[in-house]
Amino acid sequence: MDRSTRTADDVLRLLDGLFAEDADKWQGFYDDRSRPVPFFVDKPDECLVAHVEAGLVPAGGRVLDLGCGPGRNARYLAERGFAVDAVDLSAGALAWARERAEAAGLPVRFLHGDAFTTDLVEGPYDLVHDSGCFHHIAPHRRVTYLDFLARHLAPGGHFSLTCFAAGPDGMGSELPDTAFYRDASLHGGLAYTAESLRTLFSSYEERALRRMHDEPADSPHFGEPFLWTALFRRPAANPWPGGAPAPTLRA
Repeated sequence: MDRSTRTADDVLRLLDGLFAEDADKWQGFYDDRSRPVPFFVDKPDECLVAHVEAGLVPAGGRVLDLGCGPGRNARYLAERGFAVDAVDLSAGALAWARERAEAAGLPVRFLHGDAFTTDLVEGPYDLVHDSGCFHHIAPHRRVTYLDFLARHLAPGGHFSLTCFAAGPDGMGSELPDTAFYRDASLHGGLAYTAESLRTLFSSYEERALRRMHDEPADSPHFGEPFLWTALFRRPAANPWPGGAPAPTLRA
């Protein structure tokens, strides 16, 4: 008999146990690299490229690739001279990401583990980019996720997100939050509406929120229209040098 639950952290860990199978699946997910998984391609997110080209991150700025997978975005950022940390739960994903970075001679610091429940990551970061991690977070861990951003994103820094979009042309589960606990499953990932994302990240300034561009197979960038791409900025008194306005993003 276990009656040791007495703190908020104990409750969070208790709920984590319901989704242990969802977490464990990532350990073998990258074993077969030949599978036709869209994000196995070695291409950066088209939205990330747009953010970098707009000058959102200062030259040499610190960037965190959150849930980096095979490291396609980390590699792109390192190529452009940013100081890149890349974190993932999956040892297989990080092994692949390291191979790609080492083959290109790129200095990326890869970190293995759960960034949300450990001190693995050390901010502040000028940019946190999440390409597909957020929609695999259980509802009760959104609190942890928001706390993570508050602790690690620099004042005036940017948070870039891609996640499953709700709707007939979207992807992911549109079940209510309570259903995931009833089923003890995240059903492959949670879909979000634009309104829900605005509510969840309401303490940040919204810079962009749109569907990801549908990039053709011969494009140098990754893009799938079943995903949202969003950009939020942490408030700061004067985040841009000399009081200049923030750069304009392309649509």
